[in-house]
Amino acid sequence: MAIRDIVTDPDPALRVVCKPVTSWGVDLELLSQDLLDTMYAAKGRGLAAPQIGETLRIFVMDVRWKTGAPEPVICINPEITATAPMLNAGEESCLSIPGKTFRCMRPLWIDMRWTSLSGVGQNWRLTGFEAICAAHELDHLNGRLVTDHGMEL
Repeated sequence: MAIRDIVTDPDPALRVVCKPVTSWGVDLELLSQDLLDTMYAAKGRGLAAPQIGETLRIFVMDVRWKTGAPEPVICINPEITATAPMLNAGEESCLSIPGKTFRCMRPLWIDMRWTSLSGVGQNWRLTGFEAICAAHELDHLNGRLVTDHGMEL
């Protein structure tokens, strides 16, 4: 468990499409904890593996910890299975693009499927900031950044 350096744009590691996680065990548990430790230390609400130089399909998020008790979520091999037909404009920041804010269009809700750290399949309808955060982090796993579909404010 360690706080890792966050990779920043324009590092090419942020443009890699990540490989699926294929094995569970101590290494994945350590990576998950490193992601959480790094996210909390950086005062973020989400962090994806490529942001710490790992090219695996895993991200963590905790959208409530700044206003309440921590509720970390570890998403392994996530995929969006459905989205709202309507988009909403909102402001987003990214730990890999420090000091900048972007206006992005995101679906009002998303349905997402992933596997938990214990290997159990999950399905979740996310709305509001949870949907924004998950979509943002999933973009990282696909080699996309907020700059690809947002305007800097």
